[in-house]
Order: sequence, then structure tokens, then C-alpha cells
Amino acid sequence: MPKSTVRLAAVPGAAVAVALALTACGSSSSGGSANRASGGSSASNAAAKVSGGAAQVGVTLTSAGGCELDHASAPAGPVTFTITNKDATAITEIELQSDQRILGEKENLAPGLAPVKFTATLSGGKYQLYCPGADKENVPFTVTGKAAAAASGSTATVLAEGTKGYAKFVNQNAADMVTAIGKLKAAVDKGDVAAAKKAYAGARPFYEKIESDVGGFVLPGFKPGDNAGNLDYLIDMRQSNLDPKVGWHGFHAVEKDLWQGGKITPQTKKYAKELHTNVGKLAKLVKGVTYKPEDLANGAASLLEEVQTNKIKGEEEKYSHTDLSDFASNVEGAQQAFAFLKPGLQKIDPALTARVSKQFTNVTNGLTPYRDGASLGGFKPWTAQLRKTDAAKLSKKVQALQDPLSQIAQKVATAG
Repeated sequence: MPKSTVRLAAVPGAAVAVALALTACGSSSSGGSANRASGGSSASNAAAKVSGGAAQVGVTLTSAGGCELDHASAPAGPVTFTITNKDATAITEIELQSDQRILGEKENLAPGLAPVKFTATLSGGKYQLYCPGADKENVPFTVTGKAAAAASGSTATVLAEGTKGYAKFVNQNAADMVTAIGKLKAAVDKGDVAAAKKAYAGARPFYEKIESDVGGFVLPGFKPGDNAGNLDYLIDMRQSNLDPKVGWHGFHAVEKDLWQGGKITPQTKKYAKELHTNVGKLAKLVKGVTYKPEDLANGAASLLEEVQTNKIKGEEEKYSHTDLSDFASNVEGAQQAFAFLKPGLQKIDPALTARVSKQFTNVTNGLTPYRDGASLGGFKPWTAQLRKTDAAKLSKKVQALQDPLSQIAQKVATAG
């Protein structure tokens, strides 16, 4: 499966005034089985009950039944999906979709792990849960009625202001990424390997800070499942999710040439030029995206899942070993999303706010011993030897942050 993306814990539910369609990289699987018959026959006909201001829907992944809902419908408004992977080794991801848009997503759903949640505010209509790898991958889900107008109370107003501030953060990072990759392209064009390596390490953090918000765009003329038009794939694919039909592209294609090949070829120059073009397209697209408070919360959780799944394991920067720089950038992006929610969340649940703040501090402090100004990206290389001795303790710190952070989405989605 191409990485999403988690990437998109939630594709923001705003209109994007561009000709590109929104989707998620997780739906760009080349498996081609997304059109199988819909499932969900085990779901109750009764609408999901509302608790804590959100309708509660349970999703169970099993080796026998695939992707099963406990309720096939819910009233309009905030809906919290709680996903448990009982024993389904073939299913590691679930997406809530509508009109080729990802409204919520969870990845890395290994059997036996604790249940995970995401919350989305939904209007009446037809939706589907997409469970790639299940015998029946598309499970219909119906939302009845009309969502209430957005709350205008003091807490909701503060949260809404936070989303505007976060949008500026995303837009600025996207613009800075274009500039940074321009420097990478210039170094590659000159054939300067050392300068290109430095520029590569300098450009990566911008994408990693905002990847949960920018991983869902498909170029015009391409279907959502075609990686040839999936901007996230074209910009940030890894060797572990290489689509043979589409081949190498983006950051990691350049990385491979610089570190494994140790030289710049005409193909490297082509990769760098294409990367610069694609991030320019991406930077224009994100300007049209607006966010809901739960988008920020879901996105922050998604960035931490990226840390646990790819950075901790050394899968992201296989050749340069600058994974800890990516790790720190994912955490920074999550922390910024939380920071923009914090004034409103403080009104909702001061204790949870304090707990999340403390755990963010613990994670950032945990990275301090690995900082190294002499190394590319500002951190020690995340080699196999260092991972063997230190990965578990870093993962434990991130997990302690993930647990309280996962509670935020429903709270901010239901705030008045």
C-alpha cells in the first residue's frame, strides 16, 4: 500500500477551488479490488447512538468477516468511528469516503492493538468505509438528517480561529518547501552531490510537518487509484510502497541516487525537476483548503502514526538515514496543530490539555540527545545499530502522547 498517508487522518471538508480531485494515497493501492461487492450486512439497522455529543460507530476487522460495522447509519453531526482489528492480518487501513474524498482515515491497524478512533462531522447522505484487503472492501454507511449549523459559542469561535491560524502554518510550509526544493534542484543541476545532499536534508522537514494535510490530491485526468496522478506518491513515495507501473519519483528517488549511487545522472536531474514542479502544484492547492477543528486533531494523530510506522523503523530515509529529522518534523507538525486547538481545548478539558502538553514536552526532550549540528538534518544518522538500541524507548514516548491526543477530535468536534 502506498503510504498515506496517513497521512490524511482527515482530508479537510472544504471546497477546494481547483480542478484537482481530493483523495488519499491510501486509496491508491494497485490491488484493484476496491470495486468488489459492498459489505456491512452484519450492521444493525438502528442508527448509532449519540454519546458525548457524537454518534458512536464501532468497526471490527476480522479475518473471517472483513470490515464490519455495528451500525450502518448515524444521525447527521459528529460521528466517532472506533476501529478494532481483531485478527485481520490482510487489513491494515480504513477510510471514510464520500465523492472520492477522504473524510477520515486510520492506518497501521495491526491485529491485537488497542482500538483507535477518528471523528468526522457529517451531513446527511451516502458514504462508504473503504477497507483495502477485505473480501468486501466497500461498506456502505448512511447519515440521516441535516447537520446542525456550526456552533457559535465562545469555545467554538476560539477553535475556528485556531483552524485559520493553522491554515496559514500549512500554506507557509508549503511555500517554503517550494523554495527549499528549488535549492535542491539547483545543486542537482550543477552536479554537486555534497550540496544536493545538504539541500535534500533541508527540504524534507517542510513536507513532514504538513503531510497529513497534503497527501490527498490527484492530478486532473487520473483516477484516484492511479499513482501516476497521485501527488503524494509522486512527491514522497518510498521504496517500500513503490508501484512498479509508475516507478521512482520524488524525494526518495533523488535520495537513492545521491546516497546509494553517489552521483548525479541525467535521470537524477529529471527527478529533481519533476519534484520541483509537483511541489509547486501542491503549494497552490493547499491555499484552497480550509479546516475544521477535528481535522487538526485527526491530522496530529496521523503524524504520530507516521512516526511509529515509518520513522522509528528507519523506512522513510532508507539511504540517507535522516529519519530522526523527519521524526522531529512530524512531531512539530502535530504540536502546531495542537497549539492552534489549545485555547479552545483548554475551555473544554483543561486536564487533557495539560496531559497532552506534558507528553509533547517529553517527546521533544527525548529527541534532544540525538541532535547533532554536524549531521545532515541536525540529528544523528538513524542507523540500524542505533535503532536496535534506542527505537523502543523513543516509540514508548510517542505512544504515551498518542493515547491522550487521540481523545481530542471528538471533544473539539462537539464543542459549543
